[in-house]
Amino acid sequence: MKRAIAWNRPKSAFLCVTTVAAAAWFASSSPLRGGDDKPSSSYSPVVDREPFATVRERMTREKTRIMKRQMDLLAERYDLGDRPSRTVKMSGGKPIQEGTRVKLAEGITWESLAAKTPETICGTNAWPKGFYPLPHPNHPEGGMVFPLSHIDEIKRQEERDLTRFDLDFDLPDRFLPDFPAAIYLTTRPDLGDVSKHQVVTIVNYYDLFNGILNPKQLDGLRLLLSPFPQQQFNQTDDRRTVKASKGVTCFDCHVNGHTNGATHLVGDIRPQEFRHRLDVPSLRGVNVQRLFGSQRALKTVEDFTEFEQRAAYFDGDPVIAVKKGVNILDRGSQVHAMAEFQELLDFPPAPKLNLLGRLDPSKASETEMRGEKLFFGKAQCSACHAPPYYTDNLMHNLKTERFFKPVSINGRTASADGPIKTFPLRGIKDSPPYLHDGRLLTLEDTVEFFNLVLGTKLNNDEKADLVAFLLCL
Repeated sequence: MKRAIAWNRPKSAFLCVTTVAAAAWFASSSPLRGGDDKPSSSYSPVVDREPFATVRERMTREKTRIMKRQMDLLAERYDLGDRPSRTVKMSGGKPIQEGTRVKLAEGITWESLAAKTPETICGTNAWPKGFYPLPHPNHPEGGMVFPLSHIDEIKRQEERDLTRFDLDFDLPDRFLPDFPAAIYLTTRPDLGDVSKHQVVTIVNYYDLFNGILNPKQLDGLRLLLSPFPQQQFNQTDDRRTVKASKGVTCFDCHVNGHTNGATHLVGDIRPQEFRHRLDVPSLRGVNVQRLFGSQRALKTVEDFTEFEQRAAYFDGDPVIAVKKGVNILDRGSQVHAMAEFQELLDFPPAPKLNLLGRLDPSKASETEMRGEKLFFGKAQCSACHAPPYYTDNLMHNLKTERFFKPVSINGRTASADGPIKTFPLRGIKDSPPYLHDGRLLTLEDTVEFFNLVLGTKLNNDEKADLVAFLLCL
């Protein structure tokens, strides 16, 4: 079932829709996406039009075609080969993937592309396909999709199934973060990874954290690990699981307070084709952040926590949220406790950085030192990513629409992204893929992207030095 998109009637027309009967009439009379003679709507249908068995049969049948279309797109955009680093690993021991994976059109090199103006790149359609916004595995449908590794582990521990019958996660596991991710606490740095190499769930959290957290923090962690209904995972017939589902948890995406690379669509944009794919960000270091949500600019982690449960879980549609079982958290106790635990999540150790977040010359290589100089100079990275945590806690608009004409890609209209928050770069090697929608698979891809966007004209040696510095963070 497709999600809702924009409606062009006056806002006041909604004010009278206050009864169940009126809402049901609206759902049955207004399509999700209008035809030539019908308006579109910002609301999803409330009353199911098809029996669940029919929806499941139809979507299961279409799944092969939908996933093939998405995987063909990934293969067209990227070199998806397995080229792990022999020397650089994430905090949990998983090797990072190396090399620029975004493909260029025949006859174009990164050097020749960087020499062109944005207007020329746009006019000649030379913008690399891997730099366009990345669509959801099924963009018209959307919703939370989890990597198979996480699905299997949650099924094993909790007997809760996060499998969707209509689609699968798309990016290969080698381009995703460590699983399970390490957990570092600001309050107990002496303990190192307190997860003991386990995925923390409602089943094991008490044994792992009792005696390390205070009772309020422990209860906040319990809530972050408790499943609550969500748009695709709930007890109604309007779901995308075979059996009625208990729902999802905050840590189904932010596994171990980090991320597993799960994807979703942002809930605050309409129409549907303009909604951005979301690459789940890490919660490490939220204690030093002042903006939350990749574009929403929420001001506190409490705001973010409450927003996720009330709005993001249900695509920003409160009518559907009530139908499927919205979990209204109490701001003064539950939200506060959940936020307090999140604020304990620390960045991984960075042994080559000094107290101010800069390289210690006695520990860093010449390549890394050159990369730091570029970061704070020619590459212009530090204009947004300031030490010690490498963020300025602001929003910036990269205006990538300078480089291409709007185009529809698997149901996603690639156009202006708008302002995006500056994500911290501390521990960046642990958080692939990159950019807010995960369109950049490696740090090398990320350097090439910003070399074009910022017009810094780095040569190949400089790009390699810059990546070496980023790996130190």
